[in-house]
Amino acid sequence: MNRIARLVLVLSLVSLLSTLAALSATSARGAERMWIGFHDDPSYRWVEDRAARAARAASDGASIVRLLVEWNKTAPRRPASPADPFDPAYVLDDVDEAVRTAQEMGQEVLLTISGTPGWANGGKPPNVMPLRLADLTSFARAIAARYSGRYNGYPFVRFWSVWNEPNLQLFLTPQFDARGRSVAPANYAKLYAAAYAGIKAGNPSALVGIGETSARGTDNPGGLRPTHSPGKFAELVAKANPKLKFDAWTHHPYPAVPSLKPSQRLKWPNVPLSSLSRFQQSLKTWFKRKDVRIWVTEYAHETRPEDSLGVSYATQAAYLRQAIRIARGYPFVDMFIWFVYQDDQGQPWDSGLYRRNGAAKGASPAAFRAIAAPLDARNSIESIRAGTTTPLVRLYTRRYCANDPVGTSIGMTWRIFQNGRLIAVGQQTSPLLRDCTITARLRFPNGGVRKGVTYTATFELNDRNGIVLDRRLTIRGT
Repeated sequence: MNRIARLVLVLSLVSLLSTLAALSATSARGAERMWIGFHDDPSYRWVEDRAARAARAASDGASIVRLLVEWNKTAPRRPASPADPFDPAYVLDDVDEAVRTAQEMGQEVLLTISGTPGWANGGKPPNVMPLRLADLTSFARAIAARYSGRYNGYPFVRFWSVWNEPNLQLFLTPQFDARGRSVAPANYAKLYAAAYAGIKAGNPSALVGIGETSARGTDNPGGLRPTHSPGKFAELVAKANPKLKFDAWTHHPYPAVPSLKPSQRLKWPNVPLSSLSRFQQSLKTWFKRKDVRIWVTEYAHETRPEDSLGVSYATQAAYLRQAIRIARGYPFVDMFIWFVYQDDQGQPWDSGLYRRNGAAKGASPAAFRAIAAPLDARNSIESIRAGTTTPLVRLYTRRYCANDPVGTSIGMTWRIFQNGRLIAVGQQTSPLLRDCTITARLRFPNGGVRKGVTYTATFELNDRNGIVLDRRLTIRGT
């Protein structure tokens, strides 16, 4: 082996070791809990067997459901009282049912508001801005109030986002003006601010995501389909309004084609899964924030033979595992949503874990179950100051809201373990809160929580209907 070849080999090994070290460090401090589920409107809202699909998705380990609330379809005519959540102009029966079903399955819901009705933008397509942003604010306020937990039979919705892939002309036009100047990011900043104001007015406890960006774009105003890359789009949104309030940036880090690996790299400012760390650092700089959370609200790989560009069933299962592992390697990623749950005639993407006839695509459902279970965000992690003897902790109990009104007493038996050894046990009742959580007051013996020690608290919960839920909480002394 000559000197140059040896040098190349050494440099390659150094590069490989550096990459492995970086990946190891990322994994060590990565996300330990994430909301994981599916975005699949047909399966949850329109097909005849939607209830069965929702139940199966829950049994497969999904803890969240994403649904689109298309303003143009849910408000086909101008409402007389647009901020009224029950104005008769609103067509929301299918959303109501899907949200209720998710609650019965113990799942959270993410609602994405998108699409302008013709009456609000001068008879133009849904991807054109409303003439009056106040109309969007009123709609967002109505829909958020409807699902604020204040109205019997209408569940509390925790997560929200605004628009869908606004960096693509397909969903927000124009991207550039007649002189080639970028306009979509500034317009989206206005759209988001208007919707955010409405959502928070209707439900102050809502968590709201901004962005919903596609993974790729050209930044070329003269292209056949003018689009913005997600990095440039986000930078210009921040430039238009750096004071925008949001709980997370929402993103769709699909590979360039369905057959490419989740670890695929794209030229910045395009943002696949492998670039989320750089994206997050940039978002912090652009918005002048110490931290920015990211929700992955769409990701998938289509399969063949359903789609000629897809991957085999075995490869889909492998890519699903790899994609979630990459996402969980980032400590700032709180959510991962696969698009879609089951293939359907009315859904052009064939990326479901099940075929149209309901048959599993090989090991894909089992792979999802195996990786989702340990990440279930309903079993959360709490950091508690050392010396605390009676900490108050919060538990997700969405299932009880399906049958019990706010204020219902939920019984519990809790146990605290340290290194597998039982150190405390207690019983109490706690009222069911509007956001479908309850609180528990634990009691730590021997001077309270110890710094640097990790504890496990288990909870056996029961309501007046005999429904039993089990929750597990990880507690760390700080």
